[in-house]
Amino acid sequence: MTDETKTDAEHAEAMKALQAERRELMRSKTEERGLLIVNTGDGKGKSTAGFGMVARALGWGQRVGVVQYIKGKWITGERQFFRNFPDQVRYEVMGEGFTWDTQDRARDIAAAEAAWAISLEMIADPTLDLVLLDELNIALRYDYLDVHAVVAGLTARPQGKHVCVTGRNARPELLAAADLVTEMTLVKHPFDQGVKAQRGIDF
Repeated sequence: MTDETKTDAEHAEAMKALQAERRELMRSKTEERGLLIVNTGDGKGKSTAGFGMVARALGWGQRVGVVQYIKGKWITGERQFFRNFPDQVRYEVMGEGFTWDTQDRARDIAAAEAAWAISLEMIADPTLDLVLLDELNIALRYDYLDVHAVVAGLTARPQGKHVCVTGRNARPELLAAADLVTEMTLVKHPFDQGVKAQRGIDF
């Protein structure tokens, strides 16, 4: 037996053992229910991952609700794309732009409260399988919404409803209530090298 043949045989045995281990593990996973998902962290990709889930849900013929809390006046690629699916996606842009642009706390609070009211409506809608609350974490970070009321509304969602919340600086109360938390870690970003946000990549 050559060294390569021996390596191939050892690899096959290792993969066979891993397959058996995975099958046994999967047999223990029997519960199915709606998840509260949080994408946070300083790295790029929080909203991108959320909209990837929206695309995945559409692939299965599901219906989705999207509420954007901050990017109100910003024309984004995802907004332009998902408007092509009016029967499957309810898309509401509720924010008035970034907080440093509005510079009006009262307006930001009013916009966040209106967005949260629409969010609760979508969460309660039995025809929607997934609700994406894009940049809700920003509204919570600046105390535009009461975090305890928001967590209560999210945890009271219907049994099968998936909700994904995005934005950096997720509040500890939300993280504690979530089923799945992913923190995007910033390693390197072109913005720090003088590269501006670009169509198709950043928006």
